Amino acid sequence: DCAGMAADLFESYEVTLVASIILGVAAFNSIGANPALGLIFPLAARAIGVIASIFGVFAVKAKEGETNALKPINRGFLVAGSLTLVGTLLVALLYVGNDFDNAGWKCFGAVAIGLVLAQLISRLTEYYTGTHYKPVKEIAESSETGPATAILAGTASGMESSVYAVLAIAIAIGVALSIGGGNLQFSFYLVALTGMGMLATTGVIVSEDTFGPVSDNAAGIAEMSGEFHGEAERIMVSLDAVGNTTKAVTKGFAIGSAVIAAVALFASFIEVIAGELPELVPPGENLFSAIQINVADPKTFIGLLIGGSIAFMFSSLAIRAVGRTAGTVVQEVRRQFADGKIMAGTKRPDYGPVIDICTTASLRELATPALLAVLTPAIIGFGINFYALGAFLAATILTGQLMANYQNNAGGAWDNAKKYIEDGFEGGKGSDAHKAAVIGDTVGDPFKDTAGPALNPLIKVMNLVSV
Repeated sequence: DCAGMAADLFESYEVTLVASIILGVAAFNSIGANPALGLIFPLAARAIGVIASIFGVFAVKAKEGETNALKPINRGFLVAGSLTLVGTLLVALLYVGNDFDNAGWKCFGAVAIGLVLAQLISRLTEYYTGTHYKPVKEIAESSETGPATAILAGTASGMESSVYAVLAIAIAIGVALSIGGGNLQFSFYLVALTGMGMLATTGVIVSEDTFGPVSDNAAGIAEMSGEFHGEAERIMVSLDAVGNTTKAVTKGFAIGSAVIAAVALFASFIEVIAGELPELVPPGENLFSAIQINVADPKTFIGLLIGGSIAFMFSSLAIRAVGRTAGTVVQEVRRQFADGKIMAGTKRPDYGPVIDICTTASLRELATPALLAVLTPAIIGFGINFYALGAFLAATILTGQLMANYQNNAGGAWDNAKKYIEDGFEGGKGSDAHKAAVIGDTVGDPFKDTAGPALNPLIKVMNLVSV
């Protein structure tokens, strides 16, 4: 819960900013404006987002009688987004201006699309993982007929949620491109600004991410102490459930912005090809129309097939690593409990071996997935060609986005279905439905805490290695 908190968010934050700065110079050169404007605008917009996030965090205060912790959190996020929108508008009109091809309005529009997309992803994730909504209630209801139906319901819900997330991102990219008005270089800059706008209020987003482990670990301490009962216990459970949703929301932001940033990195990939092989671009022709990745070419199609499989192999390695390590931990725990002294209170458990198993495994098991991310683009690029590598990237981005959203949301929904039952529904804590939901949650943990979030950096590492 604590290690590596918000690392994927910070990485997405930096990648979208760097992509905007790199593309900004070329974009403003293409409309005959001062290239410094394109370089400074993303930095200014981000600075406004940081200040707005501080105000947003202070706006997170529950009203009298408010029992759903998500409402004040969403209010703070909305305040930060609104302030960023106003500040960005002022910078776009007063600093960038509209002397060249309405550049100011276009830059503001791109950031605004990102801010709207952030709100949309937040609401979508909340719907699929929150205890107040239909999907989680359906999983809890399915738990009454056993673990198998609980797992099936969570799997179906997670798969469905990833489709809507992809559609929202596709619409956002499409609108950003349409604002560009046919100028491809400026359009790519606007897409990068959309990704940047999505993470403009990262201060609040990181706070949401951190709220999850804080509430989760507080609930764990409360449960182990045995001192919290009745209303106090119910409040802890409901806060923990909200924490699961906010964690899923922030992972949705990270992977969504990764996909948008990947569009900008894709543009860099094509530009690198044009720079290395200028003979591919005839004089006066646009490099994006001259260099096209055609999947009808069998070699290119091979790259597409392999790229599509990477997210599955990566997830498999991550989940298997969790399973292996968990098995070793269970054996150690059983060994310590075998003589009955721990339960009798005459002997204290030895935490050292379990901590050693987990920390050693977390480092050792990472080697293979890391090599997969770094070596496969090189093998495809040198082993086939750069067109196959382009198709490989396209497929990795798509399947990575779908898998990450599916795993994050399914894991969050399983966890919250368990919390929903613990809140007194479907038989309550200790019932058969609760036992089934615990199994669903145990399956969901490596989904939402390991494989799902890790697919975000996988996509960007592969993009950067390819470039």
